[in-house]
Amino acid sequence: MVDAVEQEFHEFVRARLPGLRRAAYLLCGDWTRGDDIVQRALTDVYVRWRRIRRAGNVDAYVRTVLVHRFIDERRRGWSARVSLVDRVPERAAEDAGLQGIPAGLELRQAMARLPDRQRAVLVLRFFCDMSVEQTARALRCAPGTVKSQTSAALATMRRLLEETTEHAGRVR
Repeated sequence: MVDAVEQEFHEFVRARLPGLRRAAYLLCGDWTRGDDIVQRALTDVYVRWRRIRRAGNVDAYVRTVLVHRFIDERRRGWSARVSLVDRVPERAAEDAGLQGIPAGLELRQAMARLPDRQRAVLVLRFFCDMSVEQTARALRCAPGTVKSQTSAALATMRRLLEETTEHAGRVR
């Protein structure tokens, strides 16, 4: 029998899972790795759910854990060295999970070229709609760092997207 607190966690996950998966995908650029990051984040949250559920903003807390798992994974670097299959299966419905996100390949490629922290700042600020202060807490940095990283990331995105547009114009 599942107790009420555990049932509350299951309902929370059911409601938030699509958004968490999209956020993880935007952070790492890969659905499979994103799912792994979400799974690790939700495992951490589950262990502490009785305490977390009383927090003022549970969604912000969970997104913070998600970003920390992403950063931890990047620091360890194991995902770049480990391959469990010789051929990755096709995933025809990947884009269906990005409802409301521009499907342009150029945008995804530009995001993938950003440094981890800049990518995380953009995802938290504009996809997860977190304030500068919330983002700073999630990334354990000063609000000024969030502002400068946001500015740098947006400038880099503009430059990369302009380069892509110019290159496409020359190819045609």
